[in-house]
Amino acid sequence: MTAGLPCACENPRHSSKAHHGGPPAGTGKRLTSETFIEIDRVTFGYDASRPVLSDISLKFQRGKVTAILGGSGCGKTTLMRLVAGVHATNKGRVVFDGEAVDTRDKAQLYRLRRRLGMLFQFGALFTDLTVFDNVAFPLREHTTLPEAMIRDIVLMKLNAVGLRGAAALRISEVSGGMARRIALARAIALDPELIIYDEPFAGLDLISMGVAAKLIRTLNDVTGATSLVISHDVPQCMEISDHVVLLATQGRIVAQGTPAELMSSTDPETRQFVHGEPDGPVKFHYPAPEIGVDFGLSA
Repeated sequence: MTAGLPCACENPRHSSKAHHGGPPAGTGKRLTSETFIEIDRVTFGYDASRPVLSDISLKFQRGKVTAILGGSGCGKTTLMRLVAGVHATNKGRVVFDGEAVDTRDKAQLYRLRRRLGMLFQFGALFTDLTVFDNVAFPLREHTTLPEAMIRDIVLMKLNAVGLRGAAALRISEVSGGMARRIALARAIALDPELIIYDEPFAGLDLISMGVAAKLIRTLNDVTGATSLVISHDVPQCMEISDHVVLLATQGRIVAQGTPAELMSSTDPETRQFVHGEPDGPVKFHYPAPEIGVDFGLSA
């Protein structure tokens, strides 16, 4: 473990029951393969008339950075909600390190979620708390560490994202880029085995975007975590990812492979997305009747 990226209480995944007030976070069967998360023929929709994911299967490898790309509404964020157990699948199963996620089993959900860190799309910081208290929140909620140790961990996590000097600031006093880094510090407070980044580059300037991308790659390499990055930003994802998955409507897998493989693909839909081409299989307009019908101009 390098300086600036310490483990909370050495590593909360290896801490005793007494330390955390519950079973060890790593309890449960581990896969013998390198697969950490498996999406096994999953179908899901928020209502019966509009399926978001249809019979989708994916495997995310342990210790790797996987980018999940695709247009708005293709089910990227929904897929991550299923991984976190926010929703139950309609069909199929989500397997987290050998355990099928059961949203009805609250004890299992809490145990698995202690192994997961989430960087939410809009940060989801507590605006009535300071920067320090935002990062300290999961440590106070999920451990019984003394405040002196929490202070050291929080300052080290903030130092890792370059914001140790901003610990006393209110959230209203920080910029958008700083807020995203604070949210990242909070996401790694418990040294999670799985880190999910939902649109980590959205709304950032080029410098902040580069810093965020470097942090994601560095954190993954230093901690050995498994990282899932949901994004529209092709250049940054191609630069930091080990594996890339391109999704289309209803979770259809258009392509997957290494960044080099997707960038050199001759498939029209893949090429249009990764190169940002305006014309191609993906249409700009949402399906609609002929314009003359809506304006009463049809014969």
